[in-house]
Amino acid sequence: MQIVLIEVLNGLVYGMLLFMLASGLTLIFSMMGVLNFAHASIYMLGAYLAFTISQFLGFFPALIIAPILCGALGAAIEIWGLRRVHHNGHTAELLFTFGLVFIIQRLVQMTWGMLPMAYRVPPSLDFPLFELYGANFPAYRGFMLLVSAGMLLGTWLLLKKTRIGLIIQAALTHPSMASALGHNVPFVFTTVFAGGCLLAGLAGVIGGNYQTTEPGMADAMGPIVFVVVVFGGLGSLAGCFIASIIIGMIQTFAVVIDYSIADLLRPLGVVLTGDTLLTELLTVPVARIGALLPLVMMVAILLFRPRGLMGTRDA
Repeated sequence: MQIVLIEVLNGLVYGMLLFMLASGLTLIFSMMGVLNFAHASIYMLGAYLAFTISQFLGFFPALIIAPILCGALGAAIEIWGLRRVHHNGHTAELLFTFGLVFIIQRLVQMTWGMLPMAYRVPPSLDFPLFELYGANFPAYRGFMLLVSAGMLLGTWLLLKKTRIGLIIQAALTHPSMASALGHNVPFVFTTVFAGGCLLAGLAGVIGGNYQTTEPGMADAMGPIVFVVVVFGGLGSLAGCFIASIIIGMIQTFAVVIDYSIADLLRPLGVVLTGDTLLTELLTVPVARIGALLPLVMMVAILLFRPRGLMGTRDA
């Protein structure tokens, strides 16, 4: 029971971090139709900016300043990059954002070097929040849950309960009509792209010291983020949330499950023998293939439900 409860909490923390990162990508795609390959690179940049700012001003100012800088970078990318290649179609947009991945990675390596940064949890949050079956749950993970839940609530209220959200949805579905009513549609798109990058930067700030701030962190998180977006349904914020929690739980529990399919079949009287490839695959512990499970889930959802959990057929 101790392992189950602790892993549920850890899976929830990791799942909410995934949602914070994937929600920005979902917003950009659902509002603009742009699948931003450089989204995980913005997440990495947010972590590095937070590390640098925290050296001078502390963690909590970095929690505000770093995401704003990432949002400003996102606005610049949309105005001087995506807007110029938009008329060439989605292929040009994908290639443009794919090129940004390498540019941002090289800039990070040239600025901060190749070694991991000493970006640590702030001392004010470095204490046990509570004890569960003799195991301590860190206060910083509770803080991550609080920030993620606040972001989820704020995004939902903004899109569903405010005039700004109404204008954004109108600019998405009927851009000509929204423009005729006097709304600056290109500015709306810039705001959406900047907001998505801001969320990625915020995820980098709180996730950089939860994991490791190093040049390969974008490569590690990028594939998982796209799995979340595809599994939840392209353009669906609710589907993105559900997929984030599911994948967070699966990856967290997979680490501590030292059983294989062969172990599950043994009580039924099925004993696998021989040196065949199938036997070797069925005897591999789940802990060793935990990183592959999200990719297997994505392949399965594309085969049996291509629109994802809550995506529409149009998406």
